[in-house]
Amino acid sequence: MKKISIVIVTAILITSCVSKKKYVALEHENGQIKSELTKTRVEKEDLENKFAAIQSRVDSYNQKINSLTKENDAMLVNVDNIAVISNDTKKAMRKTLQNVDQSKLAEAKTLKDSMNLALSYNLTKSLDNSNLNENDDISIDINETVVMISISDKMLFNTASYKVSPKANDILKKLADVINSEPSVEVMVEGHTDSRSISTSKIADNWDLSVMRATSVVRKLQKDYGVAPEKMIASGRSSYKPLAENDNNENRAKNRRTRIVILPNLDKFFALMDSNQ
Repeated sequence: MKKISIVIVTAILITSCVSKKKYVALEHENGQIKSELTKTRVEKEDLENKFAAIQSRVDSYNQKINSLTKENDAMLVNVDNIAVISNDTKKAMRKTLQNVDQSKLAEAKTLKDSMNLALSYNLTKSLDNSNLNENDDISIDINETVVMISISDKMLFNTASYKVSPKANDILKKLADVINSEPSVEVMVEGHTDSRSISTSKIADNWDLSVMRATSVVRKLQKDYGVAPEKMIASGRSSYKPLAENDNNENRAKNRRTRIVILPNLDKFFALMDSNQ
């Protein structure tokens, strides 16, 4: 009986010892698996973060590409150092050129030529609509995208005076109609005199006279005809930009003039023409 008990106790002890070793081994293995799982989870999160960062960069690049595609039409192009226009403007300009006389269009060899032709067409049309016709006292010239309208002083002022004469109302009203019909233009009013000297209590010399005549016209256009003052510049040239030699009465009369220089913002101008068409 004692022998049997000893055998049973010994068997239990051996079995218990083996189970504990297996348990420890399994526990160690479980710890390793948990460690590997944690490491894998961290690596997965790290990869996900890296992927998200890469995706964000890809999305950003795609947005830039799309933006550049849209902005390409608004990119500015220098035209022979006389103007800067966008591709959108070039498209609008091509629409205008469809209305231009084809024989004149065939003579346009450069982008500058085409731009001047389109601008001349639109502004001449505006001037025609205003009934502002050329005669001996008014001359209209369009060159390098600039419109220049010269008006003899006898239509605007009395001799040696800078006050605008009532007889100028009609011509200034027509000019204001042209200027106001084109929101994209700026206007420079230049006073010019002949070479004869002048000195009065109010006028020191021809510089004074030319500037005061220009400012008088600007004030008239603003106050009486609603031309926005921020669109206008008043300047005086004295006698230093003559059209003819100051050697006789006829030539001196040519030199006494007020010049209206119309400077269109090309992008806005052609966009406006495009919408009107």
